[in-house]
Amino acid sequence: MHVLLISDPGPPSRRVASIQDEFLDHLQQDFETEVTVDVCTKTLRVHADHQLELSTLDAIVAQYPDADLVIMLTDIPRHTQGKPLIAEVLPARKVAVISCPTLGAMTTKRRLLKIYMSCVNQLLPDGHVPAKRNRLPRWGQWSNRTESGRRTLHAHTFTGGTRLVLGMTMANEPLRMARKLSRAMAAAAATGAFGIFYSSIWQMSHHLSTLRLISIGIIAIAVMVGWLLTINRLWDRPVNERLAQVVFYYNLSTVLTLIVCVTGLYALLVVGILAGSLIVIDPECMAQTIHRPEARLTNYLDIAWLSAAMGVVAGALGSSFDSDIDLKNLTHAQRLRSRVYIAQDDETGTS
Repeated sequence: MHVLLISDPGPPSRRVASIQDEFLDHLQQDFETEVTVDVCTKTLRVHADHQLELSTLDAIVAQYPDADLVIMLTDIPRHTQGKPLIAEVLPARKVAVISCPTLGAMTTKRRLLKIYMSCVNQLLPDGHVPAKRNRLPRWGQWSNRTESGRRTLHAHTFTGGTRLVLGMTMANEPLRMARKLSRAMAAAAATGAFGIFYSSIWQMSHHLSTLRLISIGIIAIAVMVGWLLTINRLWDRPVNERLAQVVFYYNLSTVLTLIVCVTGLYALLVVGILAGSLIVIDPECMAQTIHRPEARLTNYLDIAWLSAAMGVVAGALGSSFDSDIDLKNLTHAQRLRSRVYIAQDDETGTS
């Protein structure tokens, strides 16, 4: 048996690499035959209506004529029949397509292997001995075969949408994207550092309640997220009613990605200002300024928290991502546009 594993670049390719050896072991043990597994990384293209461009997939498979089964793990979020689509089997092409984001944010090797082995069973012709162990996931059911033999595996109605959004957010790699906001971070740090040297900030942070300080931090993060959404035009509108649900998932994952990204920057800024204030501000001077017998660590933390909020709002507004390339790869909607444009170029013969 010759199995070809295709994956999109990025998180899907890393996930395939992490299970490749175990997948080969499962196939050899369950089918008791010699098995060869090839792995390649290719970008699967789409039509303007978000449907898969199967001709490009056929071109990839054609490069491996000996492949008996083909499983594609794609970064494209898929949604059909009102529910997130985990996997789709195309027997005529000997291909199964698995959507990586639909598997959720914390997809374990065990869960991914179950999906792969279940797809293998679905791709086998009728009458073929299936895998010995039950590989069907409990959180999804395969549909009945259509006339063409196509089958689909949808996520659960109630939990599928949440798992899809979280999976899309994780695939956007928000913490890695936070490094692409170095200009905004520099501006926020420069503004927030003023809080270390101005005693009025010390007094204000001391008199503010914990709840109000937390609220100020949340508002600062919300303002920055709203600014990045607006200035970079990351909020998408559906071109037709059929795509409304899909675009809603795109927008929600984009907002969550930016929240995680900006929150990470805010936390880093708080730590930096806290360290600076501990070095610069003398405890006795602090105690005299805030009219307390002694300065505590919480006083320094309050200063850092308020100064970071001030830095994010006053310093980071007006900043954006470091380059257009970072912006084009930030969200699923942006990356999907790149796939669509490539497909259109191929059709017009310009590439």
